[in-house]
Amino acid sequence: MKLTILGCYAATPRTLTNPTSQVLEIKNRLFLIDCGEGTQVQLRKNKIKFSKINHIFISHLHGDHLYGLIGTISTFSLLGRTTDLHIYGPKGIKELILLQLKLTESWTTYSLFFHELESKESEVIFEDKKVIVKTIPLKHRVYTNGFLFQEKPDERKLDIEAVQHYDIHVAYYQKIKNGSDIKLDDGTVVENKKLTFDPPPTKSYAFCSDTVYNEEIIPIIQNTDILYHESTFLESEARLAEKTLHSTAKEAANIALKANIKQLILGHYSTRYDGIERFKEEAETVFPNVLLGDDGRSFEF
Repeated sequence: MKLTILGCYAATPRTLTNPTSQVLEIKNRLFLIDCGEGTQVQLRKNKIKFSKINHIFISHLHGDHLYGLIGTISTFSLLGRTTDLHIYGPKGIKELILLQLKLTESWTTYSLFFHELESKESEVIFEDKKVIVKTIPLKHRVYTNGFLFQEKPDERKLDIEAVQHYDIHVAYYQKIKNGSDIKLDDGTVVENKKLTFDPPPTKSYAFCSDTVYNEEIIPIIQNTDILYHESTFLESEARLAEKTLHSTAKEAANIALKANIKQLILGHYSTRYDGIERFKEEAETVFPNVLLGDDGRSFEF
């Protein structure tokens, strides 16, 4: 699993920082999460192929998470895309995008599918054989979701020596990898665990931006491997966090601690601060495993 931060600063773009956008590579799938201004440029800088992005997840309809989407959709057409594109986001996102396409006469060369969200409960919004994606209802000034990405377990790995020891025919190999026990010709049942090895542990990633401190998300993200949680403010501006329905670095760390997260990544920093090291310092007073997200930074897990 690889996470590439394209942008992770709040509010307006600057010459050296970008609003929220990131790419998650999981089980050979590429998911674009939020699409602030500059996303296309950042994709190119990080050498991420546009054609590999088939699913875009938008957390909420604030500009610093959305204003790069129409440009990205249009560029896909300019590049001759024919593959379907799926967009998941709050109700209203379809009307917003189609109106822009209509008024600019920029119809796509590919099929565009919108999956509009309005539930205030966690729900599955994407699932295939390898990955499942659920919403994480957040509390912000407008309807907002985070997203939980979970790998599905791989099939079990065949223990060739054990299979040969029991003289099991190759025709049963796939059945064994799928987890089945095997009955031998003499009636003996060989348990699957004697014929296979456990697959690699599955990984999970939770994206939470933007939100006020909200312990209601803890049961949803419990025991997740990696949590990206917004940390717009330091504790010295905690009153602004409460007023604007954002979080502090320390609050993000508290969520990570209470949810038994393995690794916390901070982001969505207010541009009022000169640097971001203090965010890590404050978070580490609560939770030890803290990484700083930053534009262009990649993490492999």
